[in-house]
Amino acid sequence: MSDQKWVRSSLRHLSEELSKGGHPACPKTVARLLKKADYSLKVNSKRLAGAQHPDRNTQFEYIQAQKQLFLSHGWPVISVDAKKKELIGDFKNAGQCWCQVAEAVNDHDFESEAICKAVPYGIYDLNHNRGYVYVGQSADTAQFAVEMIARWWQTFGQHDFPNAPALLTLCDGGGSNGWRSRLWKLQLQEQLADQLNLEVMVCHYPKNTSKWNPIEHRLFGPISLNWAGKPLRTLETMLAYIRGTTTRTGLQVAAFQVDQVYERGIKVEDEVIQALNLERHSTCPNWNYTIRPRSVPVCV
Repeated sequence: MSDQKWVRSSLRHLSEELSKGGHPACPKTVARLLKKADYSLKVNSKRLAGAQHPDRNTQFEYIQAQKQLFLSHGWPVISVDAKKKELIGDFKNAGQCWCQVAEAVNDHDFESEAICKAVPYGIYDLNHNRGYVYVGQSADTAQFAVEMIARWWQTFGQHDFPNAPALLTLCDGGGSNGWRSRLWKLQLQEQLADQLNLEVMVCHYPKNTSKWNPIEHRLFGPISLNWAGKPLRTLETMLAYIRGTTTRTGLQVAAFQVDQVYERGIKVEDEVIQALNLERHSTCPNWNYTIRPRSVPVCV
């Protein structure tokens, strides 16, 4: 038996092969010998982070410094990201829960049979340990992302931080709020800076470091634990699980349904980008920048 094959064999099969080779051993003996040699069944361990960007640590230190500056002055710091899309209907949800009888769900996950595909976009307020999740049914676009931030600011942010000189936004390096996205920067300029007269500082996490974005472990993690093993049969069910998420640290979560349809593939031309009132920071300028209101909004 080859080395690659035996590591996937059952105790019974290993016992049979050893007997064929003149070394009789029952399955229990095989198990005992494997344990003595520190062998056990294991799954792959996700420990390889991939190649690190040379400015990775510099960016982490810069983000930490900006967070401390804003939090020490009581200025708003939010962490934003889109959560994994969820099929709404009779579909299996990962995880397990206490029950007498397992809930029956489809034996397949065909998107065509879903009521809809939910697109949750989250905003985590680091100052107050509060989460806000806007559940759309369209596409995860930059326009959707920024519009949700604008809704949060108009409904909650400007009341919680009436004298804030700026809003610090922490986000991943990719996706709808990625540092390469032109539409993301344009929407920040138009919807937040120009329309709401709000200065926005943005800091992106480097590639392969999204797990360090606070929203991932302070908001999305607890939400996933709260609905683990429970099918999301309706949008109302999903919203209820999100709103019911709490932690020992006092997390409070609000959830809202978004019915608007967002267009994919919007192109932003060079002249539009050049008209932005965007200042790149001296430290990792691609990942750190501030967008300020324009005295006269540019119409393109």
